[in-house]
Amino acid sequence: MYKKLFIPGPTHVRDEVLEAQTAPMLGHRSTDYSDLQAEVTPKLQQLLYTEQPVFIYTSSGTGVMEGSIRQTVLKRSLNTVCGAFSKRWHDIAVANGVPCDKIEVPMGEGFTPEMVDEALAEGDYDVLTVTLNETSTGVMNPLKDIAAMVREKYPDVVILVDAVSAMGGVKIEVDAWDVDVVISSSQKCFALPPGLTIAAVSERAMKRAEQVPNRGYYYDFLDMYKYFKRNQTPATPAISLIQALNQQMDDILADGIEARWERHIAMAEVVRAWARQYWALFPNENFLSNTVTTIKNTRGVSIADLNKELATRGAMLSNGYGGLKEQTFRIAHMGDLTVEDVKWLLGMIDDILDLA
Repeated sequence: MYKKLFIPGPTHVRDEVLEAQTAPMLGHRSTDYSDLQAEVTPKLQQLLYTEQPVFIYTSSGTGVMEGSIRQTVLKRSLNTVCGAFSKRWHDIAVANGVPCDKIEVPMGEGFTPEMVDEALAEGDYDVLTVTLNETSTGVMNPLKDIAAMVREKYPDVVILVDAVSAMGGVKIEVDAWDVDVVISSSQKCFALPPGLTIAAVSERAMKRAEQVPNRGYYYDFLDMYKYFKRNQTPATPAISLIQALNQQMDDILADGIEARWERHIAMAEVVRAWARQYWALFPNENFLSNTVTTIKNTRGVSIADLNKELATRGAMLSNGYGGLKEQTFRIAHMGDLTVEDVKWLLGMIDDILDLA
């Protein structure tokens, strides 16, 4: 049975976007493909408020995270961990033998610039990793403020950002904030099928990559940039997905970028108000995400059973992640979902659990 997805990826994909994938296939070295990439790239740059290159990788976001770590650390990376997905930055660094340390906050908490400043001051770091939106806990970190502190006090530190579940749903001003690598995946706020990673990459990051021996092959920024300048990719891209991305970007720009940010905030506020009334919010209210809300299961209901009943009605939410399973549940409000969609979901939960 078809289910509308209120999970933090993959998200609901509109029929128009799915159909865009059925356009005729193009040769990836043809001018037709180059024209396609040349058409979609400026739209992505507009979405990210940047004049820097925006690369399109055929990959999961995790792949580009690994590539970024490999290409930018000459000395040591400081990894900020506030949940299961931000921990991935640290796990990747360790798995690649990259010198690193982590600072960690309790689940449900986020990072302040002061906390990051104190940690950076204690070591000779040249890379900082930040997860903008931690989907396991519903925490959104203040990237703009953290980046401003780093640029003032540690200007040579390269800032790597996991914006996988935020880009396309919240405003990210890549140039104004002066961040270096900002990564997202197509199946989150872009509301596309999985398979693409969008990555804005700064000149600072590419200059760092020039200095790194054995920086890897598939994700090499310098190789990507060489092909980027002629609207190509080094390896065969997922052409059908890029055709869908182009369609989606046309629709996003037609609706208005600012309107998209406002809609995500409006959906979040509806879910938060409902959660406060019937349950409790899991994260610290100073760090609430605008794309996914994590809710404490204060009623002790079976989230698995709730999801089974929702499935019969055509919807799906997320149980808590890892150790938070059944202790919390998560409602994603990202991509092309609307306030009406969110109210529909909450109304069904009210009916199933007799909350109203």
